[in-house]
This record gives sequence, structure tokens and C-alpha cells, in this order.
Amino acid sequence: MMARYFNVAGPCNAAEHYMIEASSRLTGVVELISQKQYFVIHAARQSGKTTFLLDLANRLNREGKYYALYCSLEGAQGVIDPEKGIPAIVKRIENALRFSNIPQKVKFAKDADYSDYTGVLLTELTVLSMSLDKPLVILFDEADCLSEGTLISFLRQLRNGYNTRSITPFVHSVALVGMRNIRDYKVQVRPDSETLDSASPFNIVAESLTLKNFTKEEITELYGQHTADTGQVFTTEAIELVYQQTQGQPWLVNAIAREVIEKMLQSDYTKPVTAGLVDKAIQTIILRRDTHIDSLLERLKEERVRRVMEPVITGELEKIDTQSDDYRYTTDLGLIKAAKGVIMPSNPIYAEVIIRTLSANSQKDLAESKYSYQMPRYLKNGRIDMTYLLQDFQSFWSENSEIWIERYQYKEAAPHLILQAFLQRVVNGGGRIIREFAAGRRRLDLCVMFEGQKYPVELKVRYSAKTEENSMEQIIGYMDTLGVKEGWLIIFDRNPNIDWNAKIFLKTETVEGKTVTIAGC
Repeated sequence: MMARYFNVAGPCNAAEHYMIEASSRLTGVVELISQKQYFVIHAARQSGKTTFLLDLANRLNREGKYYALYCSLEGAQGVIDPEKGIPAIVKRIENALRFSNIPQKVKFAKDADYSDYTGVLLTELTVLSMSLDKPLVILFDEADCLSEGTLISFLRQLRNGYNTRSITPFVHSVALVGMRNIRDYKVQVRPDSETLDSASPFNIVAESLTLKNFTKEEITELYGQHTADTGQVFTTEAIELVYQQTQGQPWLVNAIAREVIEKMLQSDYTKPVTAGLVDKAIQTIILRRDTHIDSLLERLKEERVRRVMEPVITGELEKIDTQSDDYRYTTDLGLIKAAKGVIMPSNPIYAEVIIRTLSANSQKDLAESKYSYQMPRYLKNGRIDMTYLLQDFQSFWSENSEIWIERYQYKEAAPHLILQAFLQRVVNGGGRIIREFAAGRRRLDLCVMFEGQKYPVELKVRYSAKTEENSMEQIIGYMDTLGVKEGWLIIFDRNPNIDWNAKIFLKTETVEGKTVTIAGC
């Protein structure tokens, strides 16, 4: 028997992969099917949707009460003309039937009249349902890749079949599955709209369900399967760090385990998986930008994502309309989450790669400029001279800010991103930056780590005369959290009418035994 492993490519199956039983992650689906309901399942990229659907289809077929068919609609992506799109969908169903256990499948679509694209899907599913001795359940994966006229016609034909089921047999239950809720499926219904805005023309949906991330207990169970198979132990601290850094995102949970076990430990099961190894694996995954992360971060270039992500970076959450399509879209992508009324990146790993991605070009340009300074320049007696480093940044900022800001799509967040690029270039020589998105507080907290020492840095944009006063309270609170007595506050003044001689300053204040260096930019 082949040894199981942590899967990071494609759907999981219990015979080959360590996995959490998919049905346990989403309850209520079987009840909806028994009630003959049509429903939606949506979740972020690579969170286990396809694994769940395949597992559900197999389970329903084993139980024998229904015929369950899994069908991916990805092959119809980009076909917006229903005259071509609907026949493409019918052929996708036909192909899925060919490899299923459903009888009489060869007859499906044999004599289909594809010229009648407004009714061929309805007709063929009706004929198929009439010929079967059990109710038919269809699980449509990647349903949200359909768009425009193809999507509208697809939904209308399903709705027509649903509405007349008491007269003419039709599909017993349908699941539409994708990243987005059905109201957010992309279609130009009206000139001023890019989404359906509601379930119409598919207003027969009974429920919209979301596949959640792993809990800490599920991560423990997943890793425990590997321990049971091999004897290799994950320490409690390692599991805690995985949960804290991934927030249970399934691909990341699997990728970290695979990186440690197969790459770092070379499948030596006698060695335990520790928090130190997990931390190194996370840094490797961040730097390597595997396909999952890379494809997710490509979305940062989209204007509707920028409109949401930029205020998250700067902490100006009041600029985000949580009822907008932009917000729903960015949430459905898995880039952000809302917790206790605060909007933030979905997990610390995503937060790190978002900043690194948006500031990557600046890091490259800095390396080729006269400011290509490395860590040794700023080391004094084994410590970073952070004040000296920030003086160099002030010089760079006063000389280059106007030109560099224009390079950015994220112009409001440009000061935050450029400073972080400057710091990242320096700490790449052996340090790290821990980022805390102070969501809703108009600031970004950073902690530069080097040789076990912590250097707290807070970024603020000047909005009023009270900015500096309020910021002092915040940076001291952040220093207390980190347990240090020295911190640095950078205040950017974006007012074009203020002279650079007034913007650039450096001063030190002492409050209750704590020292704060304030750098104006």
C-alpha cells in the first residue's frame, strides 16, 4: 500500500492523502438534498471545495438513494455567448456521465438539438431524469466561471426545470459551487452592474453555504493521521504556530507539513516536527511564492481589489463599503476576513506576502540605487542603529517620493509600502519584519527582529495637529506589548503645500522611562 502524504495539488482522497473528512466541514447539505433543494456552496481558492464535492458524490452513490453526478464547468469559462456556451455545458455534463455509474448515460445528448441553445440544457436534463430509476443530484463545480449570456441562460433553464418538476421530472437537487456567492456571479445584466446583485434569475436557491477553514482541532487531527501512520510527532507548539499563521487555510496547512517532512527532514520520521522547523517552512513558502499564493496575489492588480486592500494596509477601514461588490469579491477570494468588526488579511502568511508583493519592485529598484544599503551599515555593537537607518530613509524619501509614488497602483499606501521595501532590503541580511495590521486605527505596526532583539516601528500619515500626540500613545502601547523600552514613530506628511524642510525632522521624547524617536517624512 502506498504511503499517504500531505497533498498540495488538486483534490484529496483518503486512500492517498491525509485529509479531514470533507462532509464534517459543511453540515446540512444532505438535508438540503433530501428536501429537493437547489443551493450554493462558496469558499476561497483551494479551501477543499472539489474534495468536498467528490466525497459527497461518492457518499451519495454508495448510500444508493440517489444518483449523484459531479460536473466541472471550468471548460466553459470565457464563453459568454449562450449559443456556444450552453452546448459546451451540455457536453461537459455528457462527459461527466460517461465516467459515472449512472445508467443509460450514452443516450444523454445523443440527439441533442444544440441549435436550440435556449432550451437544450432543460430538455436533456429532463430526458435524463425521466429515464433514471432514482432521483438525480448534480454538483456543478466552478459554476462561477460562467458569465454573461451563458450564465443567464444556464440559470434560467435550471430554474424552469425546477419550477415544473411537479409536472415533468427534472433534477432532484443541484449545487452550484465556486468562490463566489451566486449574487456575485459576474454578468452584465445592466450597464451599471457587473454582478447579479441578487439570486435572480436563479431565485430558487434555498441556502448559500460556506466551506470554512480548518479549526485547530482539525489541524491536530490531520497531523495526527501522519503520526499514526509513521510515528512522527508534531509538537504542540508546532501545531499552535501553524494555526496562528494559517488560520486554518487548508492549502497552507498541508503545504507547511509537506515542506517540513519531505523537504527539510527528507522524510526522516524519527525527527519531530517542531515550531522552529514550521517557522522556517513558512518563510520558505513566502519567498518561493508557490502557484497557490502567486495566483491569489495576481488579484492584487485588479482595481476592485485595490479599492479594498489599500485601506486595509493603511488602517483606514472607514473607506471600505462592506456592502459593495468589491468587498464581497475580495473576501470571497480569501484575501481578507472580518473578525469582531475588524477587516484584516485572512492570515499572517497572506499579510506578509501581500506587502512583499506590492513592494517587490521597490526592493529591486533600491538594490540598484545609491541607497542599496545592507545590514552591516547599521550595526553598532551588535544592535541595529534604527535612528541612523531612518535618517537614510528620510534622505531617500525627500529625494525620490514624488517619482516613486507615481509608480504605484496603490498610491495611498505607497509610503507604507516604500518604507517597508526599504526596511526589507536591510533586514534581508539576517533579520525579519513582523507586521501587524492595526486595522481601523490609521496606522501600521512593524517589529524589526534581529539577533533576538525587537525594534518596534509605527507608521502614521499626518491627518491633523493631533496626529503626533495620538501616535505617541499608540507606539508606547505597542512597545509595552513587545516588552521593550525604545521605539520609533514615522509620520508621513502628504500635504504638497508643506515644505520639505518642515516635513523632515528627527526628535526624541521620553515618556515614563520609554524612549520614542519620531521621524518626520
